[in-house]
Amino acid sequence: DKSLGFLTWLRSRKTLPYPYIFRTTRITNRASSEREIQLVGQLPPAPKLSKLLKQWQLVYRQIILPSTRIKPKAGQVTQETNISCQVLGSRLITELNSWLNSGFKEWQKLRERLQQNLNENDEILIVIETDDIQVRQLPWHWWSLLVENYLKAEVVLSLPDYRSLGNQKKHTASSVRILAILGDSTGINIQRDRALLEQLPGATVKFLVEPQRRQLTEQLWGANWDILFFAGHSGIQTNGQISQLYINQADTLTISDLRYALRTAVEHGLKLAIFNSCDGLGLARDLADLHIPQIIVMREAVPDRIAQEFLKYFLEAFASGISLYLAVREARERLQGWENRFPYASWLPVIFQNPAEVSLTWQGLCDHQHISSVSRSSTLTVLLTSIFVTFLVIGIRYLGLLQIWELQTFDRLVQLRPSEQPDPRLLIIAITENDLQLPQQQQRKGSLSDTALHQLLQKLEPYKPRVIGLDIYRDFPVKQNDLAERMRKNESLIAICKASDDSINDPGVAPPPEVSLERLGFSDFITDPDGILRRYLLAMDSSPSSPCTTPYAFNVQLAFRYLATEGILPRYTPSGYLKLGDTIFKPLEAHTGPYQQVDPWGHQVLLNYRVPRSPDQIAATLTLKQVLEGKFDRDTILDRIVLIGTTANSFQDYWRTPYNRNEWSMQSISGVALQAQMVSQILSAVLDNRSCLANAGVEQLALDKLVLLHLEN
Repeated sequence: DKSLGFLTWLRSRKTLPYPYIFRTTRITNRASSEREIQLVGQLPPAPKLSKLLKQWQLVYRQIILPSTRIKPKAGQVTQETNISCQVLGSRLITELNSWLNSGFKEWQKLRERLQQNLNENDEILIVIETDDIQVRQLPWHWWSLLVENYLKAEVVLSLPDYRSLGNQKKHTASSVRILAILGDSTGINIQRDRALLEQLPGATVKFLVEPQRRQLTEQLWGANWDILFFAGHSGIQTNGQISQLYINQADTLTISDLRYALRTAVEHGLKLAIFNSCDGLGLARDLADLHIPQIIVMREAVPDRIAQEFLKYFLEAFASGISLYLAVREARERLQGWENRFPYASWLPVIFQNPAEVSLTWQGLCDHQHISSVSRSSTLTVLLTSIFVTFLVIGIRYLGLLQIWELQTFDRLVQLRPSEQPDPRLLIIAITENDLQLPQQQQRKGSLSDTALHQLLQKLEPYKPRVIGLDIYRDFPVKQNDLAERMRKNESLIAICKASDDSINDPGVAPPPEVSLERLGFSDFITDPDGILRRYLLAMDSSPSSPCTTPYAFNVQLAFRYLATEGILPRYTPSGYLKLGDTIFKPLEAHTGPYQQVDPWGHQVLLNYRVPRSPDQIAATLTLKQVLEGKFDRDTILDRIVLIGTTANSFQDYWRTPYNRNEWSMQSISGVALQAQMVSQILSAVLDNRSCLANAGVEQLALDKLVLLHLEN
């Protein structure tokens, strides 16, 4: 119960003359992390306590009976006693604390644990779970541990068996609904109870004055009630087992007679029952299997005036906003001022609790009623406002004014993804700054000399990679005939070129003369206005005057060759979408996903980033020197896509990505690593059913994030 500091249960299934079994099942502190503590043990037999309780009850009832709300029984006999009620009560309290302060090891451990974990300023609820009537009748609020240390503690009662009422219906009334039953009032004044209920703020009270049985059951069946209240006479049947309510001067009812009607009332939202009458523990016992959240009853026979004063004090405190438990405690303690006329009046009120239900406050009862009322009175206003705001947001989004925030959300979702293993189908051969200084690189033009390229291909070919991707511009013919012949005949070698762009006067870059058109792919990337690469091209139509006229991207050509060996060839849907196997790559369109103001030329898709442990570790990586020196395993190359590209900073082939480098900037990664990202996305979508983000955008990535979190949990 989040509104309380701690919850502690003491369980008993034996009467006091026998060893008393206790079990604390939960101690929960709302001010810190939740802690579960379980202690099991027993208290010693307490035959003296049992005897004192019976003696006190006998004297108390003899003194109080004439002024109570209990219906006198025919032939009832009262016995005189010379023992003072006050003396017996004092002895009962002393014996109770002697029992509870006993030296039993398990009980001492419980006391110490409670004192270690309970805060004196916390609201503390102690629930005594027992089916023994004598244990319920004990004045637990006089336990010295509580009296001396915890001023916001209250002891309540419960049966050991209970369940949650999670299926209770919520009301739609505009106020707290109370059904007040004013039963037989012979010799007592229950009009005072009525006046107090009528003055209760925020409540609608339905009074049934000395009703017939049919009237009462129809009200319980036919309406939704928050609180059930009864005032009048009650008592025990002649057999001493079943409690009964005097609903009028002629008729009595037992809880069993109202069972179906009360069960329906609970299902419809009944949260509190108040029986301002005698023999409340018997009534609570009979009501227990209905699992009403809270029941307030009187522990013994209650004088008429005390019943009135308790109701007044309780309603004042409860309506002020404090919890039900503290309201009952305050009202109970205020009754001490009447004990010169009515001994032990402050012992009488007690709560019977369903521990599976949360604590109750007057504000909690009012809130959902108030919300319902406001909702009905302003439905049209809210509806019109919602429609206006919806169209306003749609319009702003359509104009692209929210695009920057949507793209930043995309970046954040990429950053939140858990790290993944490198793609085992790829190998990157990186040309580093150190590799530029190798002896084989002395005659280089660009990042890779003819000699180094020739030796590299000679090293790779015996290990049979599926595809070799040369992510290096070579717009000049090679000078070595052997290398030229190798490049012309090697069908697994894919090279790059760059298309021209007249809008920025970019002439483009021609392909290697030795590589045919069908083994070429363009290397063009697309960045967003903030310079971050979130999408890429699968295909495009190049200008006939461009030095690079291949229709497919470099990464696509690599994926095509790899998938062809799996028997998967590219096809196109009637709508012109690229289809590989069962995967359709839908192009990015205007006003879809996070993009509202975008030119969807070519065949663009969002890049579904694979999140590596470090930015350049999308795949296994070797340096040029390691390969030329043979420092690698055969399986590192066998059957893989090998991408050859530069990671040397001097060539400035780095691109900003959604990866977060620090609080203020995004991580940049090499062009060859980006090509590997794109190849990996295509292969993963076709072979691993990894999501494509073509038109789903941020929404699909968010869904992927939720799925990943679910799998992690």
